Amino acid sequence: MNNPRQPTDWTAAAVARRTRRRYAAERRFRLAGLAAVWLSAAFLAWLLASMVWQGTSGFRQTRITLPIDLAAAPLPVTPAQLRGRGADLALAGAGLDALVDRAAVRTLGPGGDALISDGAWLVVRDAIKRDPALLHRRFTIAVPAASAIDVAAKHDGTPAAEAMVATLDARGLLGIGWSGGFLTAADSTDSTRVGIWGALKGSLLTMAVTLALAFPIGVLAALYLEEYAPRNRWTDLIEVSINNLAAVPSIIFGLLGLAVFLGTFHLPRSAPLVGGLTLALMTMPVIVITGRNAIKAVPPSIRDAALAVGASPVQVVFDHVLPLALPGILTGTIIGMARALGETAPLLMIGMRAFIASPPGRLTDPATVLPVQIFLWSDDIDRGFIEKTSAAIIVLLVVLLAMNGIAIYLRNRFETRW
Repeated sequence: MNNPRQPTDWTAAAVARRTRRRYAAERRFRLAGLAAVWLSAAFLAWLLASMVWQGTSGFRQTRITLPIDLAAAPLPVTPAQLRGRGADLALAGAGLDALVDRAAVRTLGPGGDALISDGAWLVVRDAIKRDPALLHRRFTIAVPAASAIDVAAKHDGTPAAEAMVATLDARGLLGIGWSGGFLTAADSTDSTRVGIWGALKGSLLTMAVTLALAFPIGVLAALYLEEYAPRNRWTDLIEVSINNLAAVPSIIFGLLGLAVFLGTFHLPRSAPLVGGLTLALMTMPVIVITGRNAIKAVPPSIRDAALAVGASPVQVVFDHVLPLALPGILTGTIIGMARALGETAPLLMIGMRAFIASPPGRLTDPATVLPVQIFLWSDDIDRGFIEKTSAAIIVLLVVLLAMNGIAIYLRNRFETRW
């Protein structure tokens, strides 16, 4: 036989004990939430600090000062040949690279040509193109050091390389400065010559194609499903399909892009056009879902008032509902685009992991994107690419933060309170 329920003790002491226990549980819950926030913030700060610590050296470059005497060993090039498109070919054919190697051996001793970057002569070439008077005189110029010397100068090299760095520093031939070429150059096999601009431009072109396709189609689909579509089993099937597509792994969209855009339509491989089409398929369900939620959040009284003053259903949607839902739609779109910017798997499937030595000029040119470039550099055996990988991650984070900042601005700019 069950015992009858014990009556609640309503004495002052019992009520005080229950109140203390309730307040203690509330304090524990608050402290647990605060600890979770601080722990998350600590991990985020540690991640950002480690990326900045390792990546800032990727924006700097070690240079060795060399004397170049073109008066004693003139090049068979005239100042007239330095004007126009044939200047690079004329200087390359004149043996400028061999002359720079000989200057390195004279200045640094035997093996000096191995202490400078393979692209050191390109720096000399550009200096001569800027000032043709250098063809007939002696001058000194700072050229990029080899990868091993560059890494050692930043205190992460082998003992032999660090000893050579100490010798060069003692002779006053070594310097470390800002590397503007990292933000303006494309990929290279030499870590001292690589740049992020090629991958960044590929990402921008790919995102432009993605936004141009996914945003209007996604918004119009959300408007139709929320405002015009009849409620039947077909629209229910479409809604379920869109929700399922938003949860499909991104690599499936890469396989779809490989089969449809490359296999069926034979579009150019590794092109921003194909990458944008693939990412648009992946981003569109997210835009449709966020768009429908934003449209659904508009009060029905707005629609009723517009209809009451004589507005047509189309005017109600595009003049009243859509402007009020625009902040939520834009915020969801920017977040979806930020997710697409960080995707790697679908772009690997359509071939955007090729070695691209020059930035793309058109949507159909071969290109790569920032996440894929980071992946390729992280897999390189050259230690100089480690810092370049961290520097590229910093660039990617800056772009992502900028996109999220735009989302916050647009939400605050177009937000309407009622």
